[in-house]
Amino acid sequence: MTQIQATEVTTKTKDKKERKINVFALLLVILLIATILTYILPTGEYARVDIDGHTTVDPNSYKSIASTPVGLFEMIKSIHTGMVEAANIIFFVLIIGGFFGVLSATGTIEVLISTMARKLATREKLLIPIMMLFFAIGGSLMGMAEETLAYIPLLVPLALALGFDTITGTAIVLVGASAGFTTAIMNPFTVGIAQGIAELPTFSGMGFRLILFVIVYLVSVAYIYRYAMKVKKNPKLGFYGKYSIEQTNELLISKARLTTRHKWILVAFLINYIVLAFGVIKYQWYITEIASLFIILTIAIGIIGRLSIDDVVKSFTQGSAALISGALIIGVSRAILVVLNEGHIVDPMLHGVSEAIKHIPAYLSVIGMYNFQAAIHFILASGSGHAMLTMPIMAPLADLLDITRQTAVLSFSFADGIGNIIFPTAGTLMAGLAIAGIPWTKWAKWIFPLVFIQYLIGLVAVVVAHLINYGPF
Repeated sequence: MTQIQATEVTTKTKDKKERKINVFALLLVILLIATILTYILPTGEYARVDIDGHTTVDPNSYKSIASTPVGLFEMIKSIHTGMVEAANIIFFVLIIGGFFGVLSATGTIEVLISTMARKLATREKLLIPIMMLFFAIGGSLMGMAEETLAYIPLLVPLALALGFDTITGTAIVLVGASAGFTTAIMNPFTVGIAQGIAELPTFSGMGFRLILFVIVYLVSVAYIYRYAMKVKKNPKLGFYGKYSIEQTNELLISKARLTTRHKWILVAFLINYIVLAFGVIKYQWYITEIASLFIILTIAIGIIGRLSIDDVVKSFTQGSAALISGALIIGVSRAILVVLNEGHIVDPMLHGVSEAIKHIPAYLSVIGMYNFQAAIHFILASGSGHAMLTMPIMAPLADLLDITRQTAVLSFSFADGIGNIIFPTAGTLMAGLAIAGIPWTKWAKWIFPLVFIQYLIGLVAVVVAHLINYGPF
């Protein structure tokens, strides 16, 4: 597994001097801005009600309340609170890191990557579309997000061995899953929840979303493929982190072969993902259950690999330690939401926008709805939490504006998904970049053109959905 680099990127100014941008510093600046906004913006709240075990918003209950600005000490406290609230993701990431530490100790990863690298040595162009399709389908049908993090330590070395770079290997996983998550053919965590709140038939309207899936997938593949081919032609254009081109080329000439023990470890790995997929689809498993599966798999791999208890524990702790920086970033990013909630300024934003777009033409209202959902996603990166907060307002608002509720759901799901591959408040993204050792600033600069293209696709999609009365209603 790649070691986490310091979360910073070197950029060159006009005078050729170098300056460093630290992601922790960036998040703290955003946290400070959020705190200042609690002194400036109006405060208010909606009443929360419990429906089928989910807490949602009563759209007719908004009321203004006395100002609740967040003080300096409260802002500092929010960092710890954010880490507590994001503990499920933080510890999931650490468990994934520990699992790969044990897997690496068995030698299976190195042998597998070198074997695949040799087999794909003359067919490396197939890696990007095939693997991205796998992750896109998982994201679209099962809402795969955090689950994909386990694949990054496999895809990055493979991409490097085939002449690509760290960004290519990471993008295959994160952008692939995001393409599916965004278009959400049957994503239970976004479309499933949003349609339930909007009282639409579950997963209705999937034909239109399937078309969008194909479009976003092809655009994403083309973007990564174009970049990867440039890197393959001129390796100096790539980003490698701790890796060197010479080191990765060793995987191609390695004579290591998969032993019976390695194959049984891979079988256990495959069984784990079959059980994971079944649990997510059948029983709506989430992070706790998935993390538990990886703990079981870690123990099984240790036994199959004939590692001693001391070796398993040592490898697990070393793997987890490599991801501490990324785990802390997740907690700090969550602190931003803590401050906004304590300042009671999220609900007024929601209320203000809903009131404003009531008075503009429907085709402009749907664009406003889409842009608002994108802005909210920066604050609340959880797809299900985003749906529970906004859809109780957007669904009845759509009725008032003569916009179909299905279009309102589409504007939410598309805007929600796009932010997952660029916003520093997105826990899964930050965890994935930490695993790969890519500074967020480096990634953001690289991914922004694709995000903008996807944003435009979404903008056109919601307008078309409005024009065709995308339904059933």
